[in-house]
Amino acid sequence: MRDLGAGFGHLLAGQRWVGRHGRQYGFGLLPGLITLVLYAAALVALGVWGEDGVAWATPFADDWSSPWQGLFRGFLTAVLFALGLLLAVLTFTAVTLLVGQPFYENLSEKVDEDVSPDGTVPRSGLPLWRELWISARDSLRILVRALVWGVLLFALGFLPVVGQTVVPVLGFFVTGFFLTEELTSVALQRRGVELRDRLALLRSRKTLVWGFGTPLGLAFLVPFVAVFLMPGAVAGATLLARELLGEENARDETAEDGEPVSS
Repeated sequence: MRDLGAGFGHLLAGQRWVGRHGRQYGFGLLPGLITLVLYAAALVALGVWGEDGVAWATPFADDWSSPWQGLFRGFLTAVLFALGLLLAVLTFTAVTLLVGQPFYENLSEKVDEDVSPDGTVPRSGLPLWRELWISARDSLRILVRALVWGVLLFALGFLPVVGQTVVPVLGFFVTGFFLTEELTSVALQRRGVELRDRLALLRSRKTLVWGFGTPLGLAFLVPFVAVFLMPGAVAGATLLARELLGEENARDETAEDGEPVSS
């Protein structure tokens, strides 16, 4: 329970940090807004033409009598849209981070500089194109893992009782874990931590990770909220990454009163 509270504390601390650094917050909003427009257009297209796509993919149901044809295709259309929405939630962070790599890299560096006892800022030393390539490659690997979990949870959702109670809760924890991985990758990649090692690091403190990522994943389900929380989420993930690596902070950003406290 302590780690759960600590993870949530980092999430709040990140939001407070960008609240005190308005310029960083403003720049951090731009990638989320761009990604939101792209995703909204894709979901609208799915809603408008999804039924036609289902009809094209199920020609065997053309001769079914009413109401079975409508019920069957309506169910598949709903499933298709639900999967699209789940995919949007799971990939929004990755795509936003890729679009906003320079913005979030700079924001994460500012957080490190602000809380480090000696102002040290770890840097990868890699050119931007190389960082973008690593970020895209690792995000694709995480997406594949997330999709496997998504399909499994979707299938388990058809189980009586368990599918309507336990599975949704499990889904939020899975989403929270992958969200945290994507967000902490900004700070950890700068420190040269490879994907395999990042995943091992996060698994070693799963309750800390869930405390950060699960409430964030729930918040991301609310339209437009993800855009406004992303800058603070990156800042909070940087603080979380520092704790995972045991790095000392010059101040406690998760103090209960919300103000920095010298350590």
